[in-house]
Amino acid sequence: MEPLLGNTSESTIDNLQSTMNLMRQITEIAECREAVRSFQRRGQSVGLVLTMGALHAGHLSLIADARKRCDEVAVTIFVNPTQFGPKEDFSKYPRPLENDLKLCREAGAAIVFTPDVGTMYATDAAATLHVGVIGERLCGAYRPGHFDGVATVVCKLFNILPADAAFFGEKDYQQLTVIRRIVRDLNIPIEIVGCPTIREPDGLAMSSRNVYLSETERLQATSLSRALFAARAAVAAGEKDASSIVDQIRRTILDAGPASVDYIEVVDPDSLASLNWMHGRARICLAVRIGATRLIDNVEFQSQED
Repeated sequence: MEPLLGNTSESTIDNLQSTMNLMRQITEIAECREAVRSFQRRGQSVGLVLTMGALHAGHLSLIADARKRCDEVAVTIFVNPTQFGPKEDFSKYPRPLENDLKLCREAGAAIVFTPDVGTMYATDAAATLHVGVIGERLCGAYRPGHFDGVATVVCKLFNILPADAAFFGEKDYQQLTVIRRIVRDLNIPIEIVGCPTIREPDGLAMSSRNVYLSETERLQATSLSRALFAARAAVAAGEKDASSIVDQIRRTILDAGPASVDYIEVVDPDSLASLNWMHGRARICLAVRIGATRLIDNVEFQSQED
């Protein structure tokens, strides 16, 4: 007897796969691009979630948002070497691939692209993107070249997976802003959707790095969100001096225990330029090291108009 799908066309197999909610893990570029386009040829929209793996509830919320907005969801899992600095250990980044695939399957992803470095970068690859001053502020001042690496791999993945929309968390607000800028400047035909930061019940922003915190450090880390929320309340009550807001946040964090503050800045939400005075919309972004773990967080502010 012939196998059930022995003489079935590729389009029929794709339809059966979608109906049965099967997930395809793909490692090759051409196959991945064709998988996305096959959905679109059938009139289905595709949402894209880019990750470096070590998935947590924040990533899964992006997949859930993509499923609400789009017919099918593609996820990428790729630890990108070009966004790691010389003092950041690329080899030690967690890679629990089997668990990540399980989570993607349970979340309803249709495609998971899991290339290796050799697939993504030719041995003599030289072309990269430079995002300019927007990538040199905030975290970019402490991680030179990081956002050029992010921009380069994101553009490559947008070309490999020509989705209709891509979903990014607001926790990595500078990354989201950089990606919006390169999509605008390079006329890339994809909608960028920013999704709210997912937090633990105690307010700590979810991050793959949280697992590196000791029990004491984990408790101390809640001071970041506590400080940000208190500052946002102060702005809502009428505080407009950015330096006063920053000082209030710094005191709250340092009073909670030993920490090294990389930056705390009130910035324009589009350009990330520092603001001295609150007027309308703004973001306050911070990066703090607790022990050996570097944590980032941010919140949006809306000051009262004069």
